[in-house]
Amino acid sequence: MASTDIELVSTAPTTTSNKLRLGSLTALVIGSMIGSGVFSLPQNMATGAGPLAVAIGWAITAIGMLALVFVYQSLATRKPNLNVGPYAYAKAGFGPFIGFNSAWGYWISAWIGNVSYAVIVFSALSYFFPSFGDGNTWQAVLGASILLWSIHALILAGIREAAVINLIVTLAKIAPIILFIGVGVVAFKLDVFSLDFTGLGNASLGSVTTQVKSTMLVTLWVFIGIEGASVFSARAERRRDIATATVLGFFTCLALYALVSLLSLGILNQPALASLKNPSMAGVLEAVVGPWGAILINVALVVSVIGAFLSWTLLAAEIPFAAAKDGTMPKLFDRESERGVPWVSLSITNLLVQAFLIITLYAHSTYQALFSIASTAILVPYIFSGAYATKLALSGESYAPGERRLASMLVGLLATVYGLWLVYAAGLSYLFMCAILYAPGILFYVLARRETGQRTFHPLEALLAVTLVAVALLAAYDMWTGIVSPF
Repeated sequence: MASTDIELVSTAPTTTSNKLRLGSLTALVIGSMIGSGVFSLPQNMATGAGPLAVAIGWAITAIGMLALVFVYQSLATRKPNLNVGPYAYAKAGFGPFIGFNSAWGYWISAWIGNVSYAVIVFSALSYFFPSFGDGNTWQAVLGASILLWSIHALILAGIREAAVINLIVTLAKIAPIILFIGVGVVAFKLDVFSLDFTGLGNASLGSVTTQVKSTMLVTLWVFIGIEGASVFSARAERRRDIATATVLGFFTCLALYALVSLLSLGILNQPALASLKNPSMAGVLEAVVGPWGAILINVALVVSVIGAFLSWTLLAAEIPFAAAKDGTMPKLFDRESERGVPWVSLSITNLLVQAFLIITLYAHSTYQALFSIASTAILVPYIFSGAYATKLALSGESYAPGERRLASMLVGLLATVYGLWLVYAAGLSYLFMCAILYAPGILFYVLARRETGQRTFHPLEALLAVTLVAVALLAAYDMWTGIVSPF
């Protein structure tokens, strides 16, 4: 999950002259994925898994995410009138309440992802200023708050393009990763990689299946943004470029991610990697080339994530703004400033980020806990995107007479099953936390439906809403009593 590398797209109307071409869309997809996650992959993957489970985890992710890529590829061309990505597909396929929850979940994932960015930035800066700790000390929270509201002011000023900033961000994130992979290939030791290959020698890791489950939210986190071209599909110069950009971005990032995590296991063993401070790529490179390697990675991460923070703040504000335009969210969120900035949506988003930054101080929340919550929250729009593609293939809607549908149906089904597998892999704690975050959205949904004069709930939707509130109340009780905790 990361920044867009082309321009910081404004919510103002898009003319033909500033439509996005294939190169820009591909950069958008890659930039939307490569951010803080890749710099922490070595430790995040090794915390709960040995080399075999890590390799299996990447294989499952490659298959599942590729299915999701093909889903977005298909939907972008078959449903050109749906221009705001995942939530629009859920709404079209399964009704307004499911569509609302997909938009709500995507928004939650975006702004909690920004909280994790703030934490990892100051965790990296602690290499130079130890008082920042793991990014959750009072000094780090104060610094993160200043950064948050500085970006807020910058966006309110009407920033639309940041070519120089994004060029620096692109070089800062891509060049060190390529350098790391080159050094990793040279420093890789097969005997280190094969030592306790299954991870079963470490009883705390559990079975191989348990280990694989532990990698799932990590691999999902680094691929959040795969739908980036779809989210901004209304701005594409040619509709077919959305599909091409998504596929190109996926394979580029998959190669980089898998190499970073697997090569690291051939440099340091699993226990050593698991004990590293994040960004753990810095610790791995330092073990090979000395202190300058750690300095390089920490500086690169800070520059990269600040850029990511900026552009994902825009994206987080765009989601409720776009949803308010079609009545999915309350009209409150569609207010714009004279400069075309959705200031209400932006302000509410950043107030929530600020609140969670304060929570990290008292709950001692870590980067890994935050990105796990963000990853779990985004599963609803992902699952229903796959389910919508399956539904279209089954019904034949948007297909030409006689056009083969079996392959599309299987791909959609695979993407849906992969999403459900991730729900299972997430575990009870993160699911409970997401239920607590999803439940308040019902109030916003009711308000939006009343504003448009439409029936609030159909019977099945009412049952889903009651169930969600019940689970949220149970989750709150269990967290209050300490039975479960995501932090």
